[in-house]
Amino acid sequence: AIMYPLPLYQDHHLQLSLQNHPLHLLRRVGFDGNIRICTDCVSLVFAYCLSLLLSCIVTFMQSLPADSTSASQKILSHAPYLLIGGGTASFAAARSIRARDPGARVLIVTDEPDLPYMRPPLSKELWFSDDPSVTETLRFKQWNGKERSIYFQPLSFYIHPEELNSAENGGVAVLTGKKVIHMDVRGNKVKLDDDTEISYDKCLIATGGVPRNIQAIERAGEEVTKRTTLFRKIEDFKSLEKVSRNIKSITIIGGGFLGSELACALGRRSTESGLEVIQMFPEKGNMGKVLPEYLSNWTTDKVKKEGVKIISEALVKSVSYRDDKLEIQLKDGRLVKTDHIVAAVGLEPNVDLAKSAGLEVDSDFGGFRVNAELQARSNIWVAGDAACFYDIRLGRRRVEHHDHAVVSGRLAGENMTGASKPYWHQSMFWSDLGPDVGYEAIGIVDSSLPTVGVFAKATAKDTPKAATEQSGTGIRSESETEDTAISPVASSAPAPTVAEQKDNYGKGVIFYLRDKVVVGIILWNVFNRMPVARKIIKDGEEHADLNEVAKLFNIHDD
Repeated sequence: AIMYPLPLYQDHHLQLSLQNHPLHLLRRVGFDGNIRICTDCVSLVFAYCLSLLLSCIVTFMQSLPADSTSASQKILSHAPYLLIGGGTASFAAARSIRARDPGARVLIVTDEPDLPYMRPPLSKELWFSDDPSVTETLRFKQWNGKERSIYFQPLSFYIHPEELNSAENGGVAVLTGKKVIHMDVRGNKVKLDDDTEISYDKCLIATGGVPRNIQAIERAGEEVTKRTTLFRKIEDFKSLEKVSRNIKSITIIGGGFLGSELACALGRRSTESGLEVIQMFPEKGNMGKVLPEYLSNWTTDKVKKEGVKIISEALVKSVSYRDDKLEIQLKDGRLVKTDHIVAAVGLEPNVDLAKSAGLEVDSDFGGFRVNAELQARSNIWVAGDAACFYDIRLGRRRVEHHDHAVVSGRLAGENMTGASKPYWHQSMFWSDLGPDVGYEAIGIVDSSLPTVGVFAKATAKDTPKAATEQSGTGIRSESETEDTAISPVASSAPAPTVAEQKDNYGKGVIFYLRDKVVVGIILWNVFNRMPVARKIIKDGEEHADLNEVAKLFNIHDD
């Protein structure tokens, strides 16, 4: 502190120029010798001192070298490769970019608080873990007993965003908890929700999708909303896992892949905890939009055996909260009371950036329309759930599965480095109803299409658990390649009869036909034969006898 000598004044109203005394304080001494301070003058002095302090701060900041400005703002102002979204497609692209350009600097921007992770275990293996801390560790045992993390790579794999541009060999950085809200395509830059701007050379949009909700829930009010889970992210798994241990009844609305997987997972838990698990859907049976009716009915019975109460042909009219219970009123008059709802009714592709970026959204399938190289505009690619691409065999499509995210992300990453490859891959997807029943599928699998199913008696090795023991991975499509079977060898044994076989659907192949051509295949408890299925669809031929085609899978030899 700098002390200035201040004169004493009898009259405190006497004015003194502040130019002569920068820290002037008017005061007076009474006849009793006490110092009395004028409050009006104190305010004046306080204001002056504050302005002096601010002036000093500004002078100090201006004297700093230009390089010492905010490191995060400076270093994040440009990314040679900018990937929007932190899911599977984005991580696959980052890995692909680095493989082709080892010195590449890649920035992933995600609105989630987590590093890139795989979503399938959220509705599959994580629920079967016997580790009480699984919601914290997010590690799980695959059906084959091997343990792994839900994250693709640990934190040590990534570079801190502030170090990205200075790293000698480049690397991959992840900016978590930030959302891209605007794209300037002409200026090759984006704006984040904190007003930060980042320019790029090449950009990938891998924004995935957001879970759909039910209108009856959306208009029901806060009490219903806070007792409803839209299942998609790690936070949803953690929340639902906790909720399921503290309530008596939970209802899953939706009979598709996600709804049926969660129903089976929670159903098994119900035998231990007494939790009532209800699954309702508008179709007649589980996965009724995908499986032929006879197999859908069989699957429904399987889910029931897992401890799940099934309510089929259920159309929700309204949802309300009364007397500490959620009441689901169905259109046919049925009333279901429960403590918590999981809405698993599909996904909406996240195309929020379409307007600002001037990108085309497909009116039929949703998602950003891209060309054969997954490119939406110059220097912009799209991969994963948000991409609507043209399939040379099956027409324009949009796919919401892990394998598609892996392969489309990988290809987009290659093309961002100049590969110019077309996306010809027929992605597969899979679903497990626990460790004993699972299927892999490819192409268009729609129960409204004509189907032909060929089944055989299953053995102990015809389960998802046995399949992962053989392949060594629980995420089966990660071990998948784009190779196709060149000349599959058919078995000489007689094929089993075409379904139906009196509810004995241990394992088999279901063919989906359009104009007499196979456009989709489900391998039911048949694993590691996807290259054969891929070749059948790629060939696009008419088949007079699908029993003969089924021999290519050798299901009756095992």
